[in-house]
Amino acid sequence: MNALLWTSDAMAKAMRAATQGALPEGVTGLSIDSRTIAAGEAYFAIKGDVHDGHGFVEAALKAGAGLAVVEAAQRHKFPADAPLLVVDDVLAGLVMLAHASRARLGARIIAVTGSVGKTSTKEALRRVLAAQGETHASVASFNNHWGVPLSLARCPATARFAVFEIGMNHAGEITPLVTMVRPHVAVITTVEPVHLEFFAGIEAIADAKAEIFLGVEPGGAVVLNRDNAQYARLAQQAKNAGISRILSFGADRKSDARLLAVSLHATCSAVHADIFNHDITYKIGMPGRHMAMNSLAVLAGASLLGADITRAALSLSQLEAPSGRGMRRVLEVGHGEATLIDESYNANPASMAAALNVLGQAQVGPHGRRIAILGDMLELGPSGPQLHRGLAEAIKANRIDLVYCCGPLMRNLWDALSAGRRGGYAESSAALEAQAVAAVRAGDAIMVKGSLGSKMKVIVSALERRFPGKAAQEEAV
Repeated sequence: MNALLWTSDAMAKAMRAATQGALPEGVTGLSIDSRTIAAGEAYFAIKGDVHDGHGFVEAALKAGAGLAVVEAAQRHKFPADAPLLVVDDVLAGLVMLAHASRARLGARIIAVTGSVGKTSTKEALRRVLAAQGETHASVASFNNHWGVPLSLARCPATARFAVFEIGMNHAGEITPLVTMVRPHVAVITTVEPVHLEFFAGIEAIADAKAEIFLGVEPGGAVVLNRDNAQYARLAQQAKNAGISRILSFGADRKSDARLLAVSLHATCSAVHADIFNHDITYKIGMPGRHMAMNSLAVLAGASLLGADITRAALSLSQLEAPSGRGMRRVLEVGHGEATLIDESYNANPASMAAALNVLGQAQVGPHGRRIAILGDMLELGPSGPQLHRGLAEAIKANRIDLVYCCGPLMRNLWDALSAGRRGGYAESSAALEAQAVAAVRAGDAIMVKGSLGSKMKVIVSALERRFPGKAAQEEAV
């Protein structure tokens, strides 16, 4: 049996909850999804944008949930003997439990934010730290007003290290999250023109990211991208927040974690770096210069938490891209194979440029082509059309042979492409699906990317159905 994460008494006390029914001694985990809840976990009936979790309490309990957390106003909907913790507001109760979790932790904690690379950097930190002690980290991209408290409340008291991802698309969103997490180290991967629809400019985005400094523990440290144009602004904001340990990473000669050389390969990279005066050469199990750059932040952050840098560098060879964020599959096409690079989870100008660079490095067969299938990048405000047109330069520089576009914003890129690179255009991913699938042939490398709202996973799924294959194997350096 799994160890108890929380006793029922401790949960009730932390959330100031009333109790109902025969509660278990405790719970082994926390869930907000009745479809995936495991036996013995607590189910939190959170009200989402689409569904009210109270409608799924019965299903969660039938699936084996040890108890459910519900709001007092809906308590009457459930049997008198149902095992419940009753609070005024379920999300507020989860936040209170998260604060209680942080109070009991002895772990060294790191928080990651940034316009691009948050999740991959968080996953890399999880990988390198887990090799050196019990490590807890946010799952998927649980980085918002419910994802962060859920991730923190899920952290076992026995953890040695904890890694949290913190996101935002409006000013003021990071502050309550980071003051909950209270990290010993904060990392900002980079500041780019993302969510411009909600900000006056790039400096305003930097200021919003700088909110992460407000929760750093006394004596803590921050790790900043010295190559980024917002470095000086961020460093000053860190000083203003009372942080004296400001470390940097990048190719800049003044970087504390400095990239000396990088060799880019189709599925991995070899890096030579100076990390806090340690000369290290290592392999990263994911391709792209952006991954090499973020690996510097990973090693710097791990070192500041007390991990061994050499062992951490060795662990980077085991990195694997998660679904929708660079995961590769081999597609069986006729009597040959093609490579699918799934970047369908999200997109912005910086991550799109990085993904096109990775596609440019991808190996193709004798008659293969590099094909980009691209959907709209959202939340860019008035700059959207221009930023989409601007991708034409990256497509040319990375020797992309064919481009398929969907969405009204991607029409701007389509119009900017040379005739020879135009594969096809449609108003939506569903409308583009048939012609994109029909274009694939043996030897091709295909990259699919767009903002989540562009629904590019539709095309990824169609390619996987039409050409069943297997996970791509790493290329040896």
